[in-house]
Amino acid sequence: MLTRQISVATPIFLLIFLIQEAVISQFRLPGGGFSILMIFALTWAVLSQPEVAAVIGFASGILMDLSQSAGGPFGQWTLIMLLAGYAISYIGYGDDNIRANPINIVLLTTIGVVAARIVYLVLAILLGEEVGNLQSIFWSLAGSAFWTAIISPLVLKVISYIHANVFGLSSRI
Repeated sequence: MLTRQISVATPIFLLIFLIQEAVISQFRLPGGGFSILMIFALTWAVLSQPEVAAVIGFASGILMDLSQSAGGPFGQWTLIMLLAGYAISYIGYGDDNIRANPINIVLLTTIGVVAARIVYLVLAILLGEEVGNLQSIFWSLAGSAFWTAIISPLVLKVISYIHANVFGLSSRI
């Protein structure tokens, strides 16, 4: 059953990746903008079981590593997204009060995006990459949190609908 679900979800994530690379990355938004792939993957992770969320995090991390805008070594985003997907799903798994409330899902997604970017920043410093000054880092993290909090509610219903159809569940939102 999981194989069918992953094979149905794969083209969806590839489409989101193409939208990210072809459209979203062209926007020049203040604060650094947003990653629709990261928002989509982490929202999907909140709605899924931890094992499924880890697989989705791994797959979306590979796609993020393949992105033209990705800096750093290949596999850095893969590791971060795998851990972020599993952690977010683990926090919300088993508690329908978290998973059934759209505000909690948006909050978890926003926290997950900012936490993933902070972990990326720490790993980049450890690997000797140029990360910029503290002011630019702060504005980038604040901008990422802002744009994620704005975009997540707009796409939550679509992600919930797709997730429910792929897994054969009734939508909780």
